Amino acid sequence: MSSPAPINFEDWFAINQLYADYASAADSGNWDLWPEFFTDECVYRVQPRENHERGFPLATLSLTSKGMLRDRVYGIKETLFHDPYYQRHVVGTPVIREAAADRWRCEANYAVFRTKLSEATTVFNVGRTLDVVVRTPAGLKFAVRECIYDSEMIPNSIIYPI
Repeated sequence: MSSPAPINFEDWFAINQLYADYASAADSGNWDLWPEFFTDECVYRVQPRENHERGFPLATLSLTSKGMLRDRVYGIKETLFHDPYYQRHVVGTPVIREAAADRWRCEANYAVFRTKLSEATTVFNVGRTLDVVVRTPAGLKFAVRECIYDSEMIPNSIIYPI
């Protein structure tokens, strides 16, 4: 395994804070916060590990702009009918795989737990994110966020962001 790319402490701390803030926003239920973690032209994909590793394009969810993320938020809030649930993200410390001027390729493990009303909490989704983080005038943002989940099976469907 190669050594991690060099990065200064301020940038490393800001990247870690971005990951923590993202998880907090995704768990808050305030879905309008979610698209603001991304650049206008972005990629957000949720894909099974097998498809990713084999280079297959089929993804459970594939959005390619902040506008599409906002459409997803509208769907969550206004049109999708599902049993309500809470989710809780546990995210590992991001590993910086590559660093360039104001652009980092990162990877982090995650686990999402789901709690439906009057039911026990269950493990909902586990995997890793493959991300490209960029510096913008508004701070660090995700230009690419690929959530590669380990299990081929997902209970019901994925409604809320991973």
